[in-house]
Formats: sequence, structure tokens, C-alpha cells
Amino acid sequence: MIDNAFRTIVPRFAGPLLTLYRRLGWTPDHVSLAGFVLALFAAAAVAAKEPLWGIGLWWFSRLADGTDGVYARASGQESDFGAYLDIVLDMAAYGAMVLAFGIAWPAFQPQWTGMLFLYVLCIASALALGMQEAKRAFPPRDDRGLRLGAGLAEGGETGMAYTVFLLFPNHLALTTWVWIAILATTVLARTLLARRLLTPERGKAGPGDAEPSSD
Repeated sequence: MIDNAFRTIVPRFAGPLLTLYRRLGWTPDHVSLAGFVLALFAAAAVAAKEPLWGIGLWWFSRLADGTDGVYARASGQESDFGAYLDIVLDMAAYGAMVLAFGIAWPAFQPQWTGMLFLYVLCIASALALGMQEAKRAFPPRDDRGLRLGAGLAEGGETGMAYTVFLLFPNHLALTTWVWIAILATTVLARTLLARRLLTPERGKAGPGDAEPSSD
């Protein structure tokens, strides 16, 4: 939900990073891979119960993830494979963190398992809705190379949830269930939006005239 705001703000301040990428001779795919490697280090820190390292490394990884597309557009290196790689590595990063949480706090294994299950549903619903919107030539919501249905629980919210888990581990019994509820709401809201947009008598107006869903 907050990702669209980030996509508007980040390009204004990404200049120094883009210059660094060029000097290193990186392609946008290299930036995506670097972000994923940082996410793996963040997961390792979480598993070792080093919360501040985990938070810092996670947000640095998300900075790379948030600028790979900006770099691709600025350098004329946009590609369908880059868009594919970006979303695959994103989901791998999110999952790696949940596995690390499970290692660090095994008492909450049911919640971590539930999160992984709901992540599968979240990305499946996002891809399915995005594919159907593209098939119907609905106008895009953003400039991403791979069309995804909008949602309440996106990258920014996921990072915020992970940060809360790490800063307040004594409250995991509550915060994990709150995040699970948000993920479930995301899947439900996206499904209701899909029904509204994709049912013939409901979808004639297109997504611009529909409520964007609570995700």
C-alpha cells in the first residue's frame, strides 16, 4: 500500500546510488542480486538473534530492491527478465527472513508457517490479478515491468512488520498474529477486487473506477 509512495519518492533521491552502480559496472540484475544477498545476510543475523544487524541489513537490501528498477529505466536497461528476477528474489528474501524467525523463535512456529502459506497466496493472487488486468488492457497502476495486483501487504509493510518483530520480540505472540491477519485480509480483498473487475457485468468500468482494495 505504501509502496506506490516510495516509487514516487525514491527516484528523486537515487542519483548517488545510480552513479555508484554505473561506476561498479553493474547492470540492474546485479543490483537485484546484491539486494538478495544482503537479505540473506539479514536472515542470518536474525537467526543468530542479532536484531539490529538484521534490521539494518534488511533495509539496505530493500534499498537495492527499490532502486534496481529506477536504475534500469534511467540506463535504458529495462527487460522482462529483470522484472521476473526482481519478483522472484523478493519472495525468496521474504521467505528467508521468515525461516530465520523460525530458527530464532521456534515457539512461534505455527505463526511462521502460516506466514509462508499466506505469502504463497499473496503472490499468487497478485500475479493472477495482474495477468488478467493486462489481458484486458486495463491501464497500469505503476511503472513496474511485471504487473501485480495492488495490495495492503506489500514490500514496505513487510519490512515494517519484520522491524517490529525484531524490536519487540517479547510481543511476538501478538504481532505475528496481527501480521497474519493483514496478509489474510490482503488475499481476501484482492480476491473481492478481482471478482469486481473480472466478472463481465462488474468489470466494464476498469480498475480506475474501482476501489483499489484494502491491500
